[in-house]
Amino acid sequence: MTIKGSPIPFSKKVAITILVDNKAGTGLLSEHGFSLWIERENERILFDTGQGRALFHNAKVLGIPLLSADTLVLSHGHYDHTGSIDTILSTSSHMKVYCHPSAFQKRYVIRKGIAREIGIPKSSLAQLKNLPQSRLFLSSEPTLLGKGIGLTGFVPRKSSFEDTGGPFYLDDRGETEDLLEDDNSLWIEREEGLVVCVGCSHAGIVNILRYIQDINAKSSILAVIGGFHLVEADKRRMEETILALRALSSNTLVICHCTGEHAMKKLHTELPNVEIGRVGAQYFF
Repeated sequence: MTIKGSPIPFSKKVAITILVDNKAGTGLLSEHGFSLWIERENERILFDTGQGRALFHNAKVLGIPLLSADTLVLSHGHYDHTGSIDTILSTSSHMKVYCHPSAFQKRYVIRKGIAREIGIPKSSLAQLKNLPQSRLFLSSEPTLLGKGIGLTGFVPRKSSFEDTGGPFYLDDRGETEDLLEDDNSLWIEREEGLVVCVGCSHAGIVNILRYIQDINAKSSILAVIGGFHLVEADKRRMEETILALRALSSNTLVICHCTGEHAMKKLHTELPNVEIGRVGAQYFF
């Protein structure tokens, strides 16, 4: 899909492909996970890696050369966004990794009294920790990856209706809540506005978009692609989110992964220009 608008004078056109998602096109694998492939002329960025099973299969079918990526961005330290990092980094001698320093923590989800570890897989974690400092960039602050493209780092939690989206903890006893301070989103500047890529929006999709506008001199939001983590959102959160997204006037929302089926239907009904993402979908700006 091409987002229509006035001719873009930017010399660097942007193409984004969904590599891993909960839904997939024919011949492609779906899984509970997320990954995007981002190209801007000679720049190639892998944004998350899914759980790992689907990534390499889908990349091969779609003709995407994973190991040619210059940069790997991790949206946060959950298993469904960080699988197969060990394989990728062990076969690439140049790829740089960007993430928040808190991404490496042990993490759990606790439901019905049962704790399940959901952090970065051990093999991927080991590979990340073994990277030389020249290839591993940890920052909680907004970081530029290049001209007109950057990462949020920590997103301030200002909205009264958003939370992390689940019973997340830093210990298996549920004593220390995981605020997912490492939730990290990517933005790309276009003439018509900003294209935003999110992993799970644990910081809250409204918090994320407002913060990105703050650090980009109130630029308009052209498009948002990724998971909104509204799967457990109550009625108030859904209503407030829809009101805020409508006010932000984003041109296109491509909702994926952890948004939740009910929330997807609600957003699709209540807002214009909402698409349900799936593996194989491509977007050009």
